[in-house]
Amino acid sequence: MNPEVVTVGETMVVMSPDPVGNLADADRVAVGVGGAESNVAMGLAALGHPTAWVSRVGDDPFGQLVVRRIAAAGVDVGSVDVDPDAPTGLYLKDPRPAGTEVHYYRAGSAASRLAPGALDAPRLAGARLVHLSGITAALSTTCRELVEQTLGRRPLPGALVSFDVNHRVRLWPAATAAPVLRQLANAADLVLVGLDEAQRLWHTDDPQAVRRLLPGPATVVVKDGAVGATALPRTGPETFVPALRVPVVEPVGAGDAFAAGYLSAVLRGLDPRAALRLGHLCAARTLAVAGDTAPPPDRTLCADLIDRSDQDWSALEPPDWSTPDAAR
Repeated sequence: MNPEVVTVGETMVVMSPDPVGNLADADRVAVGVGGAESNVAMGLAALGHPTAWVSRVGDDPFGQLVVRRIAAAGVDVGSVDVDPDAPTGLYLKDPRPAGTEVHYYRAGSAASRLAPGALDAPRLAGARLVHLSGITAALSTTCRELVEQTLGRRPLPGALVSFDVNHRVRLWPAATAAPVLRQLANAADLVLVGLDEAQRLWHTDDPQAVRRLLPGPATVVVKDGAVGATALPRTGPETFVPALRVPVVEPVGAGDAFAAGYLSAVLRGLDPRAALRLGHLCAARTLAVAGDTAPPPDRTLCADLIDRSDQDWSALEPPDWSTPDAAR
């Protein structure tokens, strides 16, 4: 069966202190996998969408680990190439009270060799959605060409193309990234961007101003962390939904979980309010765990929470939706 959703980008092995704490003081580390696009793929698969992840990994134990973990999450990995001459990337998490710092070891990785044509396989034909991020565009010249080709030539005809800006300062400074990411985002059908990213890249802290900077997409979603998210269509009224309260264990991956929830709702034809709510629910689950991904609440619970009144939604607190018991 061909996938409904295709995501493309790098996934690395992740090492983080176990238990959660400063990396410099850790005696043990937990080993996992993490990458924006595969996080979204796993989230969408958990929400019931046949999803394929396209990438490259090294011919090494880390590459085997990455592919095995993502496949175990129900994602099609048949379009992942194994590179005999380049390694799988690695990153380390250093959780701190002021936020998690991330240390990358990815220069020259197998995924940095992704290039135009990666989405041309017949097995990907018929997908309804292709998801990209600005991270891929920063990895190499050929990776940027792949993103540009996907947004321009549209190798999967008829597919909606979503683009998460996902600016990573460690990969490229804001002054270099700003015009490139704006151009790429403006060529997508649907854009997700954090308000903090918009401030850093384009010097605006106003969702409406972000929308004016990106006139091309049908919808721009501006995320404002613990405050909430705003969906701004090209025509029609904007929709704001406040974020849910959750004790944050570790924030990495929450934006990808939000993207998975939001995109799932779009594919299911839900309205903007429901889409933003599902995004918040999935993000909240990930914020409550130490890993980059977490299973979403089950569909019955999601449907109930999405349909609550605005007053009831704003009053939700754990364990109504964020604990493992709530996902059963």
